[in-house]
Amino acid sequence: MRDAVRLAVGTLTRWPVPPPTVVDPLVARGAMLLAPWIGALIGTAAAVTAWVAGMAGFGALLTAALVVALLAYTTRGLHLDGLADTADGLGSGRDVAGALALMRRGPVGPMGVATLVLVLLVQVAALEQVLVAWGPIALPAVLTASRLTLPLACASNVGAARPEGLGVAMAGSVPRLAALADLLLVAVVMGAALVLAGGSSTGVVVPLVVVDVAVVAVAGVTWGVVRTARRRFGGITGDVLGASVELCLAAALIAVAALASLA
Repeated sequence: MRDAVRLAVGTLTRWPVPPPTVVDPLVARGAMLLAPWIGALIGTAAAVTAWVAGMAGFGALLTAALVVALLAYTTRGLHLDGLADTADGLGSGRDVAGALALMRRGPVGPMGVATLVLVLLVQVAALEQVLVAWGPIALPAVLTASRLTLPLACASNVGAARPEGLGVAMAGSVPRLAALADLLLVAVVMGAALVLAGGSSTGVVVPLVVVDVAVVAVAGVTWGVVRTARRRFGGITGDVLGASVELCLAAALIAVAALASLA
């Protein structure tokens, strides 16, 4: 369990922890199941940042941009790097070996840059609406849901695209029942957070609707990313998992923002 915690914290945040003594499918399983709860910790830091920015008189747009910048810093830009590399690989027009080599080698190409800019713009714009409707307390819930993509992606029967790297340990490491249990627990925690965010005016039904939509959005994006990776690369890689995190964060924010009128 200790190695799983170290792997989860070490790969999903910039917080210094000792490296795991071993990385095998069992350790990878524990790390991926912990991923949503690491997201909750990051989301809590983001919520505090948003609250401080609001107290300082910053508008929702500036606050959203600061929060997204904090998320990039907290994760060392690792998921953003994966998003850019995956976009370059998908758009390269090369064969599987060539696309994987491009993703590993870098640097970021025009496809990766464009994807980064567009996804970050979507995240900031959607987050602005989330902050206006629900307030900072919604952020731990959204970040928790977005990281749910990792156990879901690793519960698929899609293997690793490369014979080496973290993808080998991660791919298929999570039993589907364990991923489902993680999903249900995330839904409960996210619903409770949104009940608190909405106060008595929203009751319980509205947050549950928002939870369902957000979780379905994350599950749908995860399915699409994994399916695309299997078809294009022959499997998943660490870059693909990072890309899925960023895309699912955008999807979760859009889902919550789309239901802002219910708040």
